[in-house]
Amino acid sequence: MNLENLFLKRQSTREYGAKPVSDKDLLEICRLAKLAPSAINSQPYRLYAVNGAKAKEFAKNVQLMGSNKWASDCPAFIVIEQGKPPILERLGQKITKTEFVPIDIGILAAYITLAAENMGIQTCILGMRDEKGIAEFLGLATETKFPLVIAVGYAAEGYPVREKTRKPFADTVKLIK
Repeated sequence: MNLENLFLKRQSTREYGAKPVSDKDLLEICRLAKLAPSAINSQPYRLYAVNGAKAKEFAKNVQLMGSNKWASDCPAFIVIEQGKPPILERLGQKITKTEFVPIDIGILAAYITLAAENMGIQTCILGMRDEKGIAEFLGLATETKFPLVIAVGYAAEGYPVREKTRKPFADTVKLIK
């Protein structure tokens, strides 16, 4: 698929069909996403691919206060664990007053969603999540940070690809010569 078509097709999908995502495809999405750039190549994250029956158990962790009810039907999730930046990156953060880890995780999330869409698998990036519940589910320390969870599956039959609505190009891009 050409890049523009990939960008136009990729969207947040909130209705999944019954078709499971194979472990092989889920791990391939993660492998491709790990090619994402990061500040000083620190790769300050770990990915957890949750599939099948475990995904059904996991869904409650992204359904806080009645949100994301559709997640119960999602066949898989990719959980992003936030790591600590290396000392050189922390020094750069002090100088620039910029935290690079959240930027790196945002880039990683984009790579995950685009890798999946390129394979014909849809996604939805979820910020509403129970970090303590996720940590307990994964058997990790409760103070572990999970900034994003990505729902992964095949869109339900007939789920429409929505037309992209964006601000006018001239309002968001300026060429400086």
